[in-house]
Amino acid sequence: MPSMSVVNAAPPSVTDLTPMDQVRRQALIKMKLFATGLLVVMAVIFVAAWLLQDRFAWAGYVRAAAEAGMVGGLADWFAVTALFRHPLGLKIPHTAIIPRRKDVIGSSLSEFVATNFLSEQLVREKIAGFGVAQRVGAWLQRPESAKRLVAEGAAAAEKLSDVLADQQVVELLSGMARRKLEELQVGPPLGRIAADIFTRGEHHALVDFLVDRCYLWVRDNYDLVARVVTDRAPSWTPRFLDDIVTDRIYSEVETFARAVRDDPDHDLRKAIDRFLIEFADDLQHDEKTMARAEAIKMRILNNTELGELAGEVWQSAKSALLQELSNPDSSLRRSAQQAVIRFGERLAAGGETAQRVDTWVADAAGYLAANHARAITGIIDETIARWDGPATSRKIELQIGRDLQFIRINGTVVGALAGLAIYTVAEVVLG
Repeated sequence: MPSMSVVNAAPPSVTDLTPMDQVRRQALIKMKLFATGLLVVMAVIFVAAWLLQDRFAWAGYVRAAAEAGMVGGLADWFAVTALFRHPLGLKIPHTAIIPRRKDVIGSSLSEFVATNFLSEQLVREKIAGFGVAQRVGAWLQRPESAKRLVAEGAAAAEKLSDVLADQQVVELLSGMARRKLEELQVGPPLGRIAADIFTRGEHHALVDFLVDRCYLWVRDNYDLVARVVTDRAPSWTPRFLDDIVTDRIYSEVETFARAVRDDPDHDLRKAIDRFLIEFADDLQHDEKTMARAEAIKMRILNNTELGELAGEVWQSAKSALLQELSNPDSSLRRSAQQAVIRFGERLAAGGETAQRVDTWVADAAGYLAANHARAITGIIDETIARWDGPATSRKIELQIGRDLQFIRINGTVVGALAGLAIYTVAEVVLG
C-alpha cells in the first residue's frame, strides 16, 4: 500500500512549467496525498476491525465498510492513473490512455472547438452583439489614438519604402499603366471629354489667350512682316511701292488680329469652335481619326524617355511623401489624424457607416468560420502532435488532475457506504 501511494503522488517533471503550472502542481500533489491517505486509513481500519470482529459484533460492519472503501478507492485510483500513465509502471492494456492517444485526443478537441465554438451562426451572433464598429470608433475618435495610428502607419510606410526597390516599383507602376493604356482606345473617351468642354465653351479662355498673343506678336513685329514682304517682292519693283504694300499688308493683318481678339462672335472664332466640335466628334466616330489617336498613343508609350520620366516622378513623389511622413507636425499627418478622428466619430455615432462596417466584419468572420474553422483550430492538432506523450499527460494532468482526485475520494467514501449497506442487508435478511 505505501509503495502505491508513493508512485501515485510522484511529482511530474517540472521542465517548462509556468508559475501557474507550479501552483497547480503543488495543489495536485496535496490532493493526491489526501486521497491516498484516505485509502491508507481505510486499510488500517480494515485490519483493526478484522482483528476485533470475533469479539465484537459491530466490528464486522466496520470491516465490511472499510473493505468496500478500499476496493472503491483502489478501483478509482486505477481508473484515474490509467488516464495519464501505466499504474505502478505495469503496461496493462488500455492504460496510459492520454500519452498513447494524444493525437486522436487533439484532433477530437480541435473538431469539438471548430464545431461548437466557431460555427458560422455563433460567430455572427457574437460579432453582432459585440458592436465592433462603435468600439473601434470610440477608440479612433480620441486624438491620442488617431495620432498613434497615423504614427504607426507612417513608420510602416517608411519601412516599406526601404524594402521596395525603386526600379522595381517604377517598372511595376509603368507596366500596369502601359497595359491599361494599351487596352484602352483613347479616341472615344478623349472625344467625349473634349466635346463636353467645347459644348460648354470652357475652351474660350484658351482661345482668348491665343488670339491675344497672336495680336501682340503682330503688333510688335512690324520689321519681321516687312522683311517677309520685301524678300518676296520682285526685284524690279520700286522700293517705295514695296513700302506701301508692306504697310497695307501689315495694317490689314493687325486689323484682322485685333478684330479676332475683340469680337467674341468673330467668324474665325466660330470656325475654330466648329472645327473643335467636329474634331471631338471624329475622335468618337471616325475610324481614321481614332486610328491616328491610337498611333500617337503608341508612339508615346514606346518612347524610352517615358520610363525615365516615370522614374523621376516616382523619386520626387517618394521623397516628398517620406519627408511628410517623417515630420510629426506635417500637414499630411495632421490631415490623416483629422480624417481618422472624423471616421471614428462616424463609427461611434452608430449610423449607416457603422452598420456597414459591422456587416463587413460579420460577413468576414462568418466566412472564415464557415470555410476555415477547422484550419483555424488545426493549431490544436499541430501543437499536441509536437508534444511527446509524457509531456502531454503532464500538461493535462496539471489542469484537471486535482479535480480527478475527488473521484478517488468519492470512490473510497461511496464504496465504504455501499459495503456497509450490503453487509447490513445480508445480516438482517440472511443472518
